[in-house]
Amino acid sequence: MAVAVFLVYQTITDFREKLKHPVMSVSYKEVDLYDAPGIALYPGQAQLLSCKHHYEVIPPLRSPGRPGDVNCTTQRINYTDPFSNQTLKSALIVRGPREVKKRELVFLQFRLNQSSEDFSAIDYLLFSSFQEFLHSPDRVGFMQACESASSSWKFSGGFRTWVKMSLVETKEEDGREAVEFRQETSVVNYIDQRPAAEKSAQLFFVVFEWKDPFIQKVQDDGDLRKPNRMSAVESPAFRRAPPVAVKGPIPDSQCLSKETGIITANPWNTIALLCGAFLALFKAAEFAKLSVKWMIKIRKRYLKKRGQATNHIS
Repeated sequence: MAVAVFLVYQTITDFREKLKHPVMSVSYKEVDLYDAPGIALYPGQAQLLSCKHHYEVIPPLRSPGRPGDVNCTTQRINYTDPFSNQTLKSALIVRGPREVKKRELVFLQFRLNQSSEDFSAIDYLLFSSFQEFLHSPDRVGFMQACESASSSWKFSGGFRTWVKMSLVETKEEDGREAVEFRQETSVVNYIDQRPAAEKSAQLFFVVFEWKDPFIQKVQDDGDLRKPNRMSAVESPAFRRAPPVAVKGPIPDSQCLSKETGIITANPWNTIALLCGAFLALFKAAEFAKLSVKWMIKIRKRYLKKRGQATNHIS
C-alpha cells in the first residue's frame, strides 16, 4: 500500500514537471563545415614546439622534442582569472579544425624542461568560434566570460591525447540558444626513443578532431514547426547549456539522415503511467479490504468456537 502511494506521488510530480515542457525532441543536423572552434591552452612553462593541420592520419614524428613548424593560426592573450582577481593567466588560442568530412585534425607538441610539480598536465578549454574571438572588441572580457561558463580539461605529459569533439545545442526557456562541447578522449603512451640526456624534458602531444558532422540540437516541439536553417556558425561562442537527459537509445550518427527527430518527453506517456499507478493503488486498496474482511471473519469464528467451548464446560 505504501509503495503504491509513493509511486502515485512520484508520477504526479514528474507529470507536473513535464507539463512545463510538453514535448522535447532531439534532432541531428549534418554540416559540411564547422565554424572553426577556439582551443584555449594554458601551457604555463611548457613551450610550443609544433602545430600542424593534418587530414585523416598523422605522419611519423621527426626530431621529437625539438622545435618544428607552427602552421596554425594562434593568438596569445593575458587576462585576469575571473574567479581570482589576483591571478594572471596566459592563454594560447589555437584555431581548431573545420573540414569534418575530410577528417581534418590539429596536432600540437609541447616540451616542459623543468617542473617542481609531482604531476604535470596542460589545461585547455573549448569555445565554438575562433572568429568571434578575433573580431571581439574586448578579447580579455571574452576569455573571462568563456572560462566562467565553460569546463576545462587536461592532457598529461608522456602521452598522446586524442580529443574528438561534438556539439550539443539547446534552446533555453527565455529563447536563447546555448551550445555545449562534448568530447571523447583516448590516451596512448609515447615510446620515448630520445637520447638519455634529452629525456629530462617532458613532451606533451594532443590532437583535436571533430567526432562526426552531426550537431545534436535539443528543442521544444513548437520550435520544430518553424523553418530553421541551423549551422555551426550561428551558435553563441561561450554560453554553455545545462546537461540534457534524453530517454531512449540514441541512434548511431553514421546511420542518420540529414535531419532526424526523436520525441523524448511526452506527457501522454506520463498519463499512461499515472493510470497504471492508480490501478496499482486500487488493487492494493482492494487487497487490504479483503484482508480486513478475512481477519474479521477469522476473529468471529474464533470467538464462536471459544463460546461453544465455554458452554460445554459449564
